[in-house]
Amino acid sequence: MTFTLQNIISNIEVKFNTPFEDFSVENISIDSRSLQNNQGTLFFALQGNNHDAHQYIEGLITKGVNNFIVERIPENLKDKAHFFVVDDSLKALQKTAIYYRNQFDFPFIGITGSNGKTIVKEWLNFLLSQDYTIVRSPKSYNSQVGVPLSVFGCNENHNLGIFEAGISTTNEMQKLQRIIQPKIGIFTHLGKAHDEGFSSEIEKIEEKIKLFSASEIVILQKNDLIESLLKTKTLTWSFTDKNATVFAEKISTENGFSIFDIHYNSDTFTIKIPFIDEASVSNSMSCICTLLYLDYEPKIIAERIENLYPLELRLQVKKGINNCSLIDDSYSSEYQSLKLALDFLEQQKLHQKKTVILSDIFQSGLPLNELYEKVTKLIQNNKIDRVITIGDTIGSYLKDIQNVISFTSTQEFLQQFNLNSFENETILVKGARSFNFEEIVVILEEKNHETVLEVNLDAISYNLNFYKSKLQPATKVMVMVKAFGYGNGGYEIAKLLEHHKVDYLGVAFADEGIELRKAGITIPIMVLNPENSSFNAMIAYDLEPEIYSITGLNAFLKIAQRRNISSYPIHLKIDTGMHRLGFEPNEFERLKAIIKNNNFIHIRSVFTHLAASDDLDLKNFTLNQISLFSDAYEKVTSVLNHKPIRHILNTSGIFNYTSYQMEMVRLGIGLYGVGNSSEESKKLLNVSTLKSIVSQIHIIKKGESVGYSRKFIASRQTKVATIPIGYADGIRRLWGNEKGYVMINNEKAVIIGNICMDMLMVDVTEISCSPGDKVIIFGDKPSVIEIAEMSFTIPYEVFVGISQRVKRVFYKN
Repeated sequence: MTFTLQNIISNIEVKFNTPFEDFSVENISIDSRSLQNNQGTLFFALQGNNHDAHQYIEGLITKGVNNFIVERIPENLKDKAHFFVVDDSLKALQKTAIYYRNQFDFPFIGITGSNGKTIVKEWLNFLLSQDYTIVRSPKSYNSQVGVPLSVFGCNENHNLGIFEAGISTTNEMQKLQRIIQPKIGIFTHLGKAHDEGFSSEIEKIEEKIKLFSASEIVILQKNDLIESLLKTKTLTWSFTDKNATVFAEKISTENGFSIFDIHYNSDTFTIKIPFIDEASVSNSMSCICTLLYLDYEPKIIAERIENLYPLELRLQVKKGINNCSLIDDSYSSEYQSLKLALDFLEQQKLHQKKTVILSDIFQSGLPLNELYEKVTKLIQNNKIDRVITIGDTIGSYLKDIQNVISFTSTQEFLQQFNLNSFENETILVKGARSFNFEEIVVILEEKNHETVLEVNLDAISYNLNFYKSKLQPATKVMVMVKAFGYGNGGYEIAKLLEHHKVDYLGVAFADEGIELRKAGITIPIMVLNPENSSFNAMIAYDLEPEIYSITGLNAFLKIAQRRNISSYPIHLKIDTGMHRLGFEPNEFERLKAIIKNNNFIHIRSVFTHLAASDDLDLKNFTLNQISLFSDAYEKVTSVLNHKPIRHILNTSGIFNYTSYQMEMVRLGIGLYGVGNSSEESKKLLNVSTLKSIVSQIHIIKKGESVGYSRKFIASRQTKVATIPIGYADGIRRLWGNEKGYVMINNEKAVIIGNICMDMLMVDVTEISCSPGDKVIIFGDKPSVIEIAEMSFTIPYEVFVGISQRVKRVFYKN
């Protein structure tokens, strides 16, 4: 379905526009960084508390984008492109989506709830795709922005839509309802997520069910409160209430399957659900009821449900063989999600060389020649160096792309392709589930570990934007990625920050900065603890040193003179009370004499470090530091012919002393989801989750012991699970001996006995679990803050203590 610029502006309230020529819109975009932006793009410049896309318009014009929906026309750009001024760019995007949605009359299924939306959507796609050509929202695109972007994936060949809708507060769902207009509604689950956005549970339910205001049916687990608020016909299900439309009677659990008798309309049939956990079984029931409503035969429902599978819903970055970086998206292959994956590839690429392994693409709703023409354009726009196609169809359509290698099946690829030819490149593995691309990922992955630290890149972006929302638009941001990104990861996080256009990165030592440069990071990097012996290497890799002493300054100048370097950027640190590093007042005159008219260096910034910005009881001390710094800055820079950047605020400084942000701030631990107060931490998202598995389970008798020195003696028959992680991985021994716990199947398992070098043991007497089950060491619960408090330390130490032998996996939802 094509639609024109004139179609769009006729359906949004444009206050002012520059002269334009109508054209067919090929691409709706809100991301200035996407390589898919081109002459066929209509760009919506969204702005909010944490972002303003208007500042990137000039760069987009240089890429060929010529049409913009804006809230204001940037200075000096009025005659450079076509601008359509509206009151609210987001509302304009949503109205455009409503217009586009109204071009189609096929039914949509709308899904909401606190949990399970994406799982149910993906499973319904699997269950129904044999009979329908389905368009669905990619990944978890369920927000005020994600839903309208998803709708633009519809075309005239689709005959069913499956879309999820997520909200966090009032006055949001009605906007999404107008876009999705679901004929069938599914309410998956009512939980505690986003409770803070509502005054009561009833208000939350009333907001969510607005999605179903024009639906003919709502499918949900029987719930008297929700049903009383709904004004729509319902199809309910229950495990306990026989008055539900569908009553699921549990028969048994066998070999990982939950077996139920399904009672519906006086009929009964048996079904095997291939899961035993409550969440998966409940999500399966939502799917079963949807198929019943669509009049599927019980036999077909049973056959298809038995083939449901666990879903990996995230794009994951992993370390690959031969110094490769591997992006795992091996469970889906649709045109819309390919666009997202290619954007992520560009964002996270470690190497300039980019390879895509891609399967046949299904469910596009497009004729094959049109589909693969679009795919070809995507690959070319993203400057992919090598394409490996797998499938009967894709190879014949992409054969004219340079450096294409084609195979008919995954097994043929694994048998014939020289895997050692992958070296120093970033590889995107993206394929439909039927191609079993997980076999490719296993072989290309450097190691497969049972214990991993998962790092949520979406949460990092959220936390960055939270702190940026407290700043003036012109305030620069330096982000600390020292100590391997506070233990979370180095270059992967640096790539994300570069993607977000932060102004500076901060590292502790030169070798950290050198590794980032080798990984392709190009933004300015400041070295906070430079050793004089590292100055030559810093110059070679364009790293900017913090200079904190006359000795260090003279040492750097000596090298600069010898190498005949001019105007090399350095940063001067002033000691205002931390008494760690920095120039003191008695050195100011000597410092001024050295830097005056000195052409070898350029003072890029002057800064100090707050010692107690996290403790408001010490506010007077902090304000005194700020005052001392202001005086010192004026004295030191009085001999310069320019005004260097000033920066004094660290993470808690940004939170507590926003009015002193000056020209730049330095963001550290807050980026990683930990504030320096409970109030600050509540505003942040958890970034890191340390996971392992249950290795083995023992039953011990009363009086028997566990672990070294027999620190735990069983007072009853006890079931003990062993977890393959210990103090060599960074788990402090203070967290053992029944002080700490892990989470297994959403239940607390107390750590018993001494924590060993490579293992710890937990009491699972009251927990249903088996070897291989996942274990949460820390994440949302227990949090690193809780572990730090119980271990008499700080979250910084918990993070940086996680050993490098623990594999890091970076993901984006």
